[in-house]
Amino acid sequence: MISGKGGTGKTTILASFAALAGRTALADCDVDAPDLYLLLHPEINHQEEFRGGQLAVIDQERCLRCGRCREVCRFEAVTPEFSVEPLDCEGCGACRVVCPAEAIELRERVAGDWFRGQTKYGPMVYARLRPAEENSGKLVVLVRKEARALAERDGIELLLTDGPPGIGCPVIATLGNADMALIVTEPTPAGVHDLERALALCRHFRVPAIVCVNKFDLNPGLEAKTHEFCAESQIAVTQSIPFDESVTRAIQQGLPLVEFDHGPASRAVRMVWHQVMSKLATG
Repeated sequence: MISGKGGTGKTTILASFAALAGRTALADCDVDAPDLYLLLHPEINHQEEFRGGQLAVIDQERCLRCGRCREVCRFEAVTPEFSVEPLDCEGCGACRVVCPAEAIELRERVAGDWFRGQTKYGPMVYARLRPAEENSGKLVVLVRKEARALAERDGIELLLTDGPPGIGCPVIATLGNADMALIVTEPTPAGVHDLERALALCRHFRVPAIVCVNKFDLNPGLEAKTHEFCAESQIAVTQSIPFDESVTRAIQQGLPLVEFDHGPASRAVRMVWHQVMSKLATG
């Protein structure tokens, strides 16, 4: 599940899909801001550091204080005391190349942490980048790999993936080898624009897509425009989901919406689930 922008409600919808599926494997690939665990409450049974990128480290005993490293560092990561500020270092290695004393080495940096756990709906894998760290695409690949391994281990056929917003590297890593992408959008100018970009990304990687309009009744005119665009693009659209204050209350209680109540949004999410599974079955 992806969205061209953040805040469209994809995590809330996916949590309900997990509850409706009965038994599924789960992967939260929004490693910059993982939220799915807040609704599914996995019992963590494994935690591990993720190492991505490199960090320059200066050996103070060998350093000549010649200043060459400070001259070539475009990111001003080398301090006047000839140590490296981790938040500024990009791991490019320019300082290491010019150091006459060979006092600088590049070390793998800890960029985040990934977690494996068990929910009442099935196994789950998610990860979290540490502040100011990058390589989120590589971390997404790791999350998906571990989630697929759990699905195969437990004989689970369905893997539900909560993707990050946007169309960048983390989203591309999320879409790899996916059978279908559900794009969640909303009836706002930004939502319509970013839906177009998300659909273009799915086409490029040949991933079948289906669209869901969330909170459709906040702007019926733009909802109609979204349907017109999808019809012109020959993209299927599911049942739209209305704005419903029960969604906020369900989140506050830490529950999937379909387990919280049977209100308008909950009923619509159930219809979306059946439509998506039907589409997935028929191709």
